[in-house]
Amino acid sequence: MRSAKWLTTAGLLATASLVLAGCSGAAEPAATAKNVELRMTVWTSNEDQLALFDAIAAEYIDAHPEVESVTFDPLPFEDYTTTLTTQVAGGKAPDLAWILENAAPDFVDSGALAPIQGTLEKTEGYEFDDLNAAATKLWKSDDQLIAYPFSTSPFVVFANDDLLAAAGQPTAAELQAAGKWNWEDISEVGSAVNAATGKAGFVIRDFDYTTWDNLATVWLGWGAAPWSEDGAGCEFASDEMVDALTFLHEAAFEKKSMPGPGATADFFAGESAFTVTQISRASLLAEAGFAWNLLPLPEGPAGEYSMVGQAGIGVMAQGENAQVATDFLAFFTNPDNSEKLAQWFPPARDSQLNAQTLAAANPVLTADQIEDVVVPGISTGVVRPSHTDSAKIGQTVRASLDAMWTPEADVAAVLDGVCESVEPILGN
Repeated sequence: MRSAKWLTTAGLLATASLVLAGCSGAAEPAATAKNVELRMTVWTSNEDQLALFDAIAAEYIDAHPEVESVTFDPLPFEDYTTTLTTQVAGGKAPDLAWILENAAPDFVDSGALAPIQGTLEKTEGYEFDDLNAAATKLWKSDDQLIAYPFSTSPFVVFANDDLLAAAGQPTAAELQAAGKWNWEDISEVGSAVNAATGKAGFVIRDFDYTTWDNLATVWLGWGAAPWSEDGAGCEFASDEMVDALTFLHEAAFEKKSMPGPGATADFFAGESAFTVTQISRASLLAEAGFAWNLLPLPEGPAGEYSMVGQAGIGVMAQGENAQVATDFLAFFTNPDNSEKLAQWFPPARDSQLNAQTLAAANPVLTADQIEDVVVPGISTGVVRPSHTDSAKIGQTVRASLDAMWTPEADVAAVLDGVCESVEPILGN
């Protein structure tokens, strides 16, 4: 028998679905439940964030004597989805769980999550229609919301204007004003920064030549996609993807505008001119020792675009108190609490996508930065690529792309190999 850690996300959730199918008892209604202890898995260990969660939970418990406790259970981010799905398949599912966007199709389509839309719609003061259509798209099945998108964080570019000036280059605002806020010009400037200062040009944060789907922040500018819209066909070998990854290969190995494999550069420590990352990282600039700016993703050959990273909260159908957990989710994500959570987790509510709400949550950003970059990014951004059987696909693509990250790599040939490896999985 295989160890559970080698099972794919889809396989684990399929196991969980079989367990659910064999359960004859329905979830106990929230009104009749007693001595309930809820557990929600999360990947944050940030003390301030957990303190806010606990405060919201305490307010809920005060109004619901049937609930004795709500525990937020941090799991390591690196193994989060594997650990969660193993718990589900082993009959030890939490009551609620954070879910990464790349695992969303597995969870949404597997039956592992309890329905939540009816409860959210009926909860007084919830304002269900305020939820942004683009933000909820990934978390729906048959037009029904299966999980709540509690964090919709746009990918943006932070620029170190002091480092640009030290290299004799224009500031980020000057580049934008001159019509040079595009990937080709960013790479040229980054190359000049590296030559003049020895520091990095641009960094795709958290890519590290392993987390390949973070490169979507670049390839979307070429109009590229990893697979067809229906998910059945591989698109890695398309002309658009070949051109996008050729750009990145040249940036790393020829122009030196991007750190190569094995090299690291932390923008927030002043080690690069630009970084592509999510807006939630802005708090790291509260005590920055350099002048910085925030801009949208650079334009690519296919034009302007934006991308968001998402996380959802789902109620596990296998949990013993699914209805109570759904009721708590409605409280946890109501308008008041959504506004409180916005300081770390950009909201999915249209009424809160404004400079006033987001400025209070992100004090290091200016009103113009929020209005011009953050709000459009949340409202229109496409979600990072996701697919069922995400763990197996992710591992297969990563292994196939390893051959890309050498100076003499044949980009087109490597991408042909990616499709040969991953296409059989996509069609399943």
